[in-house]
Amino acid sequence: MQRVKDGVGADEVLEIIKSISDPLEALSYFESVAKRPNVVHTTELFNYMLELLRIHGKLDEMVVVFDLMQKQIVNRDMDTYLAIFKGLGFRGGIRSAPSALARMYEMGFALNAFSFNGLIHLVLKSGFYREALAVYKRMVTEGIKPSMKTYSALMVASGKRRETETVMGLLEEMEELGLRPNVYTFTICIRILGRAGRIDEAYGILKRMDQEGCKPDVVTYTVLIDVLCSSGRLHEARELFQKMKSGNHKPDRVTYITLLDKFGDVGDLETMREFWNEMEADGYAVDVVPCTIFIDALCKQGKIDEAFRMLDVMGRMGVSPNLHTYNTLIGGLLRENRLEKARKLFDCMEKEGPVPTAYTYILFIDYYGKNEMSDEALKTFEDMKRRGIVPNTVSCNVCLYGLAEKGRLSQAKDLFHELKNTGLSPDAITYNMMIKCYKKAGKLDEAVKLFFEMMDSGCEPDEITVNSLIDTLYKADRAGEAWKLFHRMNKMKLVPTVVTYNTLLAGLGREGKVQEAMELFEGMRSHGCPPNTITFNTLLDCFCKNGEADMALNLFYRMTQSGCMPDILSYNIVIYGLVKENRVDESLWFFHQMRKIMFPDFITLCTLLPAVVRHGLVNDAVQILKEYILRDGVQINKFSWVDLIEGMLNGAGIDSTVSFAENMVSLRLCRDDYFLNPLIRHLCDMKRPLEAHKLFENFMKHDLLPTTDTYNTLIDGLLAAGSTDLALNLFEEMKKVGIAPDAFTYNSLLDAMGKTEKITEMLDLHKEMLSRGCKPDIITCNIIISGLVRCKRLDQAMNFYYHLMSEGITPSACTYGPLIDGFSKSGNIDKALEIFDEMTDYGCKPNRAIYNILINGLGKAGDVESALALFQRMVEEGIRPDVRSYTVLIDSLCTAGKVSEALEHFKEMKVMGLEPDLIAYNSMIDGLGRSRRVDEAISLFDEMKRQGIRPDLYTYNSFILSFGKAGMMDEVGKMYEELQTNGLEPNVFTYNALIRLYSASGNTDDAYNVYKKMVVDGCSPNDGTFAQLPNQS
Repeated sequence: MQRVKDGVGADEVLEIIKSISDPLEALSYFESVAKRPNVVHTTELFNYMLELLRIHGKLDEMVVVFDLMQKQIVNRDMDTYLAIFKGLGFRGGIRSAPSALARMYEMGFALNAFSFNGLIHLVLKSGFYREALAVYKRMVTEGIKPSMKTYSALMVASGKRRETETVMGLLEEMEELGLRPNVYTFTICIRILGRAGRIDEAYGILKRMDQEGCKPDVVTYTVLIDVLCSSGRLHEARELFQKMKSGNHKPDRVTYITLLDKFGDVGDLETMREFWNEMEADGYAVDVVPCTIFIDALCKQGKIDEAFRMLDVMGRMGVSPNLHTYNTLIGGLLRENRLEKARKLFDCMEKEGPVPTAYTYILFIDYYGKNEMSDEALKTFEDMKRRGIVPNTVSCNVCLYGLAEKGRLSQAKDLFHELKNTGLSPDAITYNMMIKCYKKAGKLDEAVKLFFEMMDSGCEPDEITVNSLIDTLYKADRAGEAWKLFHRMNKMKLVPTVVTYNTLLAGLGREGKVQEAMELFEGMRSHGCPPNTITFNTLLDCFCKNGEADMALNLFYRMTQSGCMPDILSYNIVIYGLVKENRVDESLWFFHQMRKIMFPDFITLCTLLPAVVRHGLVNDAVQILKEYILRDGVQINKFSWVDLIEGMLNGAGIDSTVSFAENMVSLRLCRDDYFLNPLIRHLCDMKRPLEAHKLFENFMKHDLLPTTDTYNTLIDGLLAAGSTDLALNLFEEMKKVGIAPDAFTYNSLLDAMGKTEKITEMLDLHKEMLSRGCKPDIITCNIIISGLVRCKRLDQAMNFYYHLMSEGITPSACTYGPLIDGFSKSGNIDKALEIFDEMTDYGCKPNRAIYNILINGLGKAGDVESALALFQRMVEEGIRPDVRSYTVLIDSLCTAGKVSEALEHFKEMKVMGLEPDLIAYNSMIDGLGRSRRVDEAISLFDEMKRQGIRPDLYTYNSFILSFGKAGMMDEVGKMYEELQTNGLEPNVFTYNALIRLYSASGNTDDAYNVYKKMVVDGCSPNDGTFAQLPNQS
C-alpha cells in the first residue's frame, strides 16, 4: 500500500490512485489522504474515484466516496451524478435524475441541501425543466429546504415557458418554508405576470413589496415598465417612469433603452425625443444603441431619408454605426422596396465594415423570397456560403420560404438535405416550409411522411401546421387521413382550434355530410372551443349547398341568439341557399331584412338579381340596383358589371337579361357599355350576330358610349357568320363616331379578307391601318402572309416576311407555318426546307404543326426517308407526335409502297395512347388495299366500326377499288349497297371505280349501266370516267 507523504498535492494524489489497479486499495489510499489536514480533494479526484468504483461494481464504496464529497463540501458536477446514475443502471443521462434519486436513496446515497440545489441547477442547465421540478419536489418531500437561488432559477425557467401558475406556486411554497422573497424574486414574478398579460397582478406584487419593506430597485421598475409597454399600456409606463424618478430611483441606461425601444415600436417619435433628452440630462452619453433604436423607429415609419440623416448625426457625435445599425437601415430600405440603395449600403459594409453576418444576408434572402425572386434568394444564399459565413437554420428557413411560395420542390429538397448534412437541426419552421412545398407540388404522401418525421425528430408541430395538413388532405379526397390526424392531436398535446373545426366542417360540407357536420358543430362548445362567425358561415354554406335552406335559416337565427353576429357573408350564403331552392320571394324578404342592418355588397346583388329577373320581377331588380348605385361612395368597376350580366344570362336567359339591361340604360343608370358588351358577346357566341347587331343599334338610341372592345366583339361575330358587308359598315361607323380601331379590329377584318381571297382589299386595309398609326403586331403579319399563301402569291408572301424582319418584328411558328405549307404544296420542297432551317437559325422552335406540314410535304414529294428522319427528329426534340403526325407519315409510306412499315407506325400510334381517327384508318386501309392485303384491310375496317368511327365515302371507294383489283366482285357489290344504306351518295370516284372494274373484267354492259346511272343520278362524269369506259364496236 502506498504511504501518504506530507505536503502531497491533489494532482499527485490523482496520479498515485491511477497507478493502483485494485479499487479497494485505491479507496484506502484515497481515504487516508482525506484525513490529512493540508490536502484538499478536488472534484476531478472524487469523480475519478467514483468512476473507478463504478467500473468494478463497488456501489457501497461509491456511497462512502459521495458522502465524503458532501462532508468536505467539494463541488458535485455533471460527471459526479452521471457516474452514480450509471452505477445504478440508469443510461438516460442527467435527464434520468428524478427516477435515479429514488434508487440512490435506497442504496444509501443521502443528498444534502447543497447537493440537491446543485443537481437542480445542473438539470435546468441541461434544458430539462420538468425533470428539475421533479427533483425539487423530491427535495421538499425529504424535508430539505431549497435555497433562494434554486427558487429563482426554477421561477425563471417556468417563466420562459409561460407557466405563470407554476411561478406563483413556487413563490407560495417558498414562503411556506419560511423563506422571505427578496427583490430579485419579486422582480421575476412581476416579469412573468406581465408577460402573461396579468398586469394588475404585477402591480399587486409591486404594492406588496412596499408593504413588506422590500424596496423595488431600478431593475424592478424597468421590468414593470417593459411589461406595461409590451401590453400597449404606454401611458401607464410613462407614469411609472415619472414615479420612479420622483421616488429617488434614478433610471439607469437599461431603463432608457427599454423606453426608447418600446415607444419606437409604436412610432411615437416625439416621446422618444423627450426620453432622449432626459437620458442625456441624467448624464448618460448617447452611444450606438439608442441611435440605432431611433433609426429603427424612423425606418418603421417609412422615414428612411430621416434615418440616414440620423446616421450623419452619429458621425458628428463620434458614434460609429455597428452591425445592427446597418442591418436596421437595410431592412428599412427593403421594406420600402428600395433594393438598389440597400445593395449599395451592403457594398459599403463590405468595404468599410462592419462585416455582414448571416442576418444581413437573411434580410436580402427574405426580401427576394417574398417578392417572387427565388433565383436571387438562392444566389444570395450561395454567395453567403462562398464568403465563409456558415448558414444557420434561420437563413435556410428564409430561403425555403421563397422556394415554397414558388413550389420549387427540387431546390427546396436540396437545401433541406444540405441543412441536415451540415449538422444543423431543422426546426418547426423548416419542416413547415418543406411540407408546404410538397403540398404545392401535389406530393401529399411526402408531406405527410415529413410531418411524422418532424414529430419523430422531437420537433413539435403547432396547430397551424396540423390545420393546414388536415385541410390539404380533405381537399385531396383523403378525408379518412384528415380525421385520423384530427384525433391524434390530443396525443400531440395540441388542442383543436376553431380553425381546425372550421376546416373539418368545410370538408364535411363538400362531402354533403350535413348531419355529421351538425354533430361536430354541436360538440365544439363541450370541447371548450366556441364557434366564431367563420364557423357559422361554413356550416351555413354546408346547409345551403346541400339543399337544406330551412336548416340554414334556423342556424342563422341561432347565430344571432348566441351573440355571434352575422356578417355580409352570412346573409349572402342564406340568400344563395334560398335562390338555389327557387324560393325567390323569401330571398327578397331576407334581402330587405338584411338592409335594415347592413348594406348589401355586389356579391349579394350577383346572387339575388338573376333569380329576381328570371321570375319576371325586372322592375324590382332595377330598383334594387338603382338604390345600390345611388348610395354614397359606391364605385362599380367594369368587371363587376360583367359578372352581374353574365350571371343573369346564365340564370335568367338572354331575353329577360336584355329587358333588364334596357331598363337600366333607359333610366341612364349606366352610360358605359358594361351591360351591352357581355350581351353582344353572348349572342355572338350563340351564333346570333344579327340579333346582336340589332341589340347594338337599340342601345345606341339611348346615347350609350360603346368601347372598341364592344365594336370588336360584334365585328368579329358578324365576320364569323359571313356577314362581311355588315361588319365593314360597322367598321366605317366606328371610325365616324371617333372610336379608334385597334390591332384586334384590323386583324379580324384582314383575316376574313384573306380567307375569302380578297387580297387587294386585304392589302389596302393594311395600308389604312398603317396610315392611321395603328401598329401591326405579329398576328397581323401572320394573317397577311397566310392570305397571300392561300392565293398562291408565295413571292409576295416572302417579301412581306422579309419586311416584317426588317421592322424588328420577331416571327413566330405561325409565321413560318403558312410559308412552309405553301412551298410544300407548290412542289418546291427545297424552299420549304430552307425556310424550316432559317426558322431554327432564328431561334424559333418548330412546333408539332410545322413538323406535320413538312413531313406531309416530303411524303408528297416522294422523299419518304427524309420524312421518317424528320419524324424521328421531332420525337428526339421532345415534341410528342399527334394523330395527324402519324397519319401523314403512314400516308407517305403507303404511297411509297412501304405498307408494312406504315402498319408498324399505325400500331405504334395506338401503343402511344393515341386513338386513330377516320383519316388515319382510311390511309391505312387504302394502303393495305392497294398492296392486295385485303384481309388486313377488312380487319381494320371492323376495328374502326367497333371504335364507333363511321366509315365515309373515301373508305368505301377504297374497298371498292381494292376488291375489284382482287376480283372480289361480290364484295364490291356489298360495299356499294352498304354505303347507300348508310346514307352516303356515290361520287364520281365511286362510279369511276365501278366502271373500271366492269370494263377490266369484260362486263361492258354493266360498265355502261353504271355510267347511265351516274348521269341519271346527277353526278357529272370527268375525264377519268371516259377513260375507263370500254370501246363500243
